[in-house]
Amino acid sequence: MALFLLLAVSFAAVAEPQTHDLLVCGWDEVYILNPATGRKSFSWKAAERPELPARYKDKFRTTDECKLVEGGRILITASSDGVALAERRTGRTTFWGICANAHSADLLPGERIAVACSVREAGGNRLALFDARTPEKELFSTELYSGHGAVWDETRKLLWALGYGELRAYALSDWETPRPSLKLVNSYKLPSGGGHELSPGGDSHLVVSGSRDVWLFDRDNREFKPHPQLAEMHGIKSASVEPESGRVAFTQAEPPHWWTSKIQFRNPEGVLTREGERLYKVRWVRRD
Repeated sequence: MALFLLLAVSFAAVAEPQTHDLLVCGWDEVYILNPATGRKSFSWKAAERPELPARYKDKFRTTDECKLVEGGRILITASSDGVALAERRTGRTTFWGICANAHSADLLPGERIAVACSVREAGGNRLALFDARTPEKELFSTELYSGHGAVWDETRKLLWALGYGELRAYALSDWETPRPSLKLVNSYKLPSGGGHELSPGGDSHLVVSGSRDVWLFDRDNREFKPHPQLAEMHGIKSASVEPESGRVAFTQAEPPHWWTSKIQFRNPEGVLTREGERLYKVRWVRRD
């Protein structure tokens, strides 16, 4: 009851979204939260999934990406090296794999998964491809220092990938063969370093965060500009735009930690506090 009251009070300044909830991750649980009521409609923990091999149970201690993808599935990555694809309806895990310090992923055409893997001497600093139909099956890998973001752009047929100091655009190559790959077609230097968050910001923009700032990247004009609500904010770990209202939900690290217990909002402003939790990323998802 105390937690529910805290949620209700903390969210009072934010109008209840009529069609979207929040997909939340950061520690060992990935869940979908109604921000107005505090109720969960989905929860996934690796330790509780019987279909996951035993050696994967500790690969999702620190989840850092959670994304709703085609087929009513949730794509999950963890800095503790795990990558998973789970059914939203049942929580059943249908794919699992390993990429060192995995930080983000997206589902590509043909049931392939692109994973951005961050700094790790062995197995990190790369962009990897997996076959979502076959657990653990890696198809391709290429260098990407401090990989932190992966977003598939269906309109432009490009994979956008974020590293420490640059945003890259990749085209699909040999995609209909058993040995697909990614071809680098463009690279754009970030206005400042520490690339961290990469998410859609509308039809033509991407939200991109660095260690000290947040920008919108115009996918047509290929230009960065300051984010209208989040520019000059430090330590932004995630930012998600609710499609219908334009409301922005975001997380900001609370130094000296990489996590936060607060989900913050713009348009209008508000704060939702989850006492005792270590939150990393939030994503608006359509209410089931």
